[in-house]
Amino acid sequence: MAERKATVASRVGLHARPASIFAEAAAAQPVEVTIGMEGDPAEEAMDASSMLSLMSLGASHGDVVVLRADGEGAETALEDLAKILETDLDAP
Repeated sequence: MAERKATVASRVGLHARPASIFAEAAAAQPVEVTIGMEGDPAEEAMDASSMLSLMSLGASHGDVVVLRADGEGAETALEDLAKILETDLDAP
């Protein structure tokens, strides 16, 4: 299983607009991606393409999250998604 850590760059964390953008990008990946807070057990990771899951994760600006995926294209998918998380999607 591929794993990638990313630091949430958006000033409001993974809420509203950033969560929507990220969920859409996760849903477009060729593999299923999960997201969880750094330090949480892998079993507690949530579906990265679910807006509800992302909002309930409670990730704030500066928090580190862990993305996981398995299968062909997993590494590339995680890199692409990490770039989205590490971009301030609330910047004017």
